[in-house]
Amino acid sequence: MIKKYSFFVYASITLLSVFFASCRSAKYLEEDQALVTAVDMEGVPAEFNEQVGAYISNEIKPNSRLNLWVYNFFNTKKGKYKKDKIRNVGEAPHILDSSLVDFSAKQMMRYLQTKGYFNAQVDPSVKLQGKKAKVHFMVTLGAPFFVQDVKHQVPNTEIEAIYVDKVRPFSKVKSGKRFDVSDLLDEREQLYDRLKENGYFDYLRQYMRVGVDTLVQAQRANLLFEVQRPSDSVDHKVYYINKVAVRVLQPAESMSNRKPKKYEDEKLQLSFEDQTGRFKLKPISRYVYLRPGDRYNMTKENMSYDRLYEMNGFRNVKINYEKVDSNKLNVQYSLTPRPVMANQVEGEFTFSSGMSGFNVGNTFSHRNVFGGAEQLEVKMRYGLLFDPRLGGSLKDKIFNTDFQVGVNLVVPRLMTPFETSSVGTYGLPRTTYSTNLQIFQQDQTYSNRYLVNNLNYIWHSSARSQHSLTPISLEYRLGRLNDDFAEKLKEEGYGLYVETNNRAYFGLGAQYVYTRNAAKLLKKENFNFFRGSIETSGNLLNVASNLFKFSRSSTGERQLFNVTYLQYIKSEVDYRWYKYLGGNKQLVLRFNSGIAVPYGNNSELLIFEKRFFAGGINGIRAWQARTLGPGNYNRESVPEHLRLNLRNLDQLGELKIEANAEYRFRLVNNFLGAKLNGATFIDAGNIWRLKEDESVKGGEFRADKFLSQIALGTGIGLRLDMDYFVIRLDTGLKLKDPQFQGSKQWVITEIFDAKAFKRAFNETHKPDRYSFVQYNFSVGLPF
Repeated sequence: MIKKYSFFVYASITLLSVFFASCRSAKYLEEDQALVTAVDMEGVPAEFNEQVGAYISNEIKPNSRLNLWVYNFFNTKKGKYKKDKIRNVGEAPHILDSSLVDFSAKQMMRYLQTKGYFNAQVDPSVKLQGKKAKVHFMVTLGAPFFVQDVKHQVPNTEIEAIYVDKVRPFSKVKSGKRFDVSDLLDEREQLYDRLKENGYFDYLRQYMRVGVDTLVQAQRANLLFEVQRPSDSVDHKVYYINKVAVRVLQPAESMSNRKPKKYEDEKLQLSFEDQTGRFKLKPISRYVYLRPGDRYNMTKENMSYDRLYEMNGFRNVKINYEKVDSNKLNVQYSLTPRPVMANQVEGEFTFSSGMSGFNVGNTFSHRNVFGGAEQLEVKMRYGLLFDPRLGGSLKDKIFNTDFQVGVNLVVPRLMTPFETSSVGTYGLPRTTYSTNLQIFQQDQTYSNRYLVNNLNYIWHSSARSQHSLTPISLEYRLGRLNDDFAEKLKEEGYGLYVETNNRAYFGLGAQYVYTRNAAKLLKKENFNFFRGSIETSGNLLNVASNLFKFSRSSTGERQLFNVTYLQYIKSEVDYRWYKYLGGNKQLVLRFNSGIAVPYGNNSELLIFEKRFFAGGINGIRAWQARTLGPGNYNRESVPEHLRLNLRNLDQLGELKIEANAEYRFRLVNNFLGAKLNGATFIDAGNIWRLKEDESVKGGEFRADKFLSQIALGTGIGLRLDMDYFVIRLDTGLKLKDPQFQGSKQWVITEIFDAKAFKRAFNETHKPDRYSFVQYNFSVGLPF
């Protein structure tokens, strides 16, 4: 009993120690100082609560207890704060400053006035108790003012037409609406954008003035939007593009031995100078949107910046203008290229289920293969996994080896037989040719040779929507089971598994993926993310087989070049709901589901590369990848002499359903030069087989057993945000494990008697081991 509650006692003491240590932080202050422990507001409408609170100075808001505890731990000595050698960790104590209290009150009042509460008052007060201070802001709003008449005065007839036709119909400023300065700023910004799109190169935001008259009627405001001229004698001018020059500069740190290029292209109406001698004008010209004879257009200017940077061939892009004549502009694009070639070596150490290993990889990149910033990548990766339970020397303990090599050629345009120039409006279109080979060998079990060739197109139809089409995916797979292992499988009733995996397959298919709001994934705002995909294979080959009478195997499967071709359809949906909770807090809900159905030429079972698995760093994190499911499947039913060899091969399925909830928050603003974030999460789901399989008992999907087949895990995470990337450590804890029956599925009840539970499990599942906790270390957020 003492052991059972020792964990709770230890955790409680630790948490209480941190809590009371942070509460006693005021003891380190000087006699005339007070620590701000609470700040509250009264009289603020709920809709403005967060915005008004943001105007309270951070220096007089209560500290995060954890941040303050970290700061105190490193920066106190002999009951006082250090005066020198202060370490920049945690968060310094927020000491009461009356000037900041008054300043915050004024800022809050000014904000409320911008929202139409012109008579708003904010009265601060401070309550002192020893060295602790509580700040209170009493807000008196007064009656709000509403917009009554809206008029405009624009002396330039063309600008007035643009304002009336393209701005006012979409204006947020309407009669009867509460006065709001943000609506006025939005109207000014909309006119600025529309004029900049229509040639007004010199137009500035300050030319629009808004007159507000609140004296005509109580709580009413009349508005007059006035677009002023640059001066009394000069009106706004429309500018046209005269000449356009594209110039590729020679980086100072690298010299090219190629001959520089310089010429005029009459067809493209561009002049071109390439100091490096490596680039061609035509591929670059696709994203030079400003052309001679066109009106100046700021939107096209920004599009050029975005697309040229996205080509990944230039580290710096500048667009300069020179005024000629009275209303013409010469434009020069100055492009500084990135280093042509790069090489990156990567390595990682892996540890899972008592086995350890490593992966090493090398990526070579050439960023300008054919003169149009085409990127060639050659990737190689080699991995080893050791099992200490195997006998013999270190060489004999190798559980599996994995070698992968791939070649990708990324072209920054759509290489199609028809014109597709408009698809670059919202993002850079890309064409990718890729070839990847994997050679996998698992000790005394299985070998696999997997070759994939793809042609892929990516383009954007709007600022939020991205499309990915793979019209051709050519695959060849040669799988071979160890002869002795195959015989053992047949003897134990795994004949179908042997027939499916101990053979060659050929695939010719296509895939389409639609993604919405991918660009917002790292933003702190409310939005939905969606990714849906559909993949098919074998349909064209099946038509050809019917026409040309392909040969058949001994089991009746049709073959191409004496190799059976795959026929299946696979679809997956990933939906996420992001809720911004203010500050650095965010709630994310996710639903991920997929189904893969074999049919036609090989309707019995999919090869394992096309099936789903559960667990892992981006799924149900309390389980290691490929160790959960399918359904209620329990590996106790696998004969002991097959259990080790079948690991990670038998726990796959054709149906996947997962759901995740994660709450993210800031722990420490400055931790080793980075931001330390925290997360709590709960994951649920599983995978299933579509058909009953005697070798995987309980693995099939059944509606009446659905709830009992759902796995449930929870956990906490640490994320070191270094701006450019995030290092993540998640700790998952199993709550409900569907491999067991009835109430025994709630394995969390066994955690305080874990040794006995693990001992009993290992006796029936050896060499498998049970773990209540799973650690996941990776780079990037899980979703």
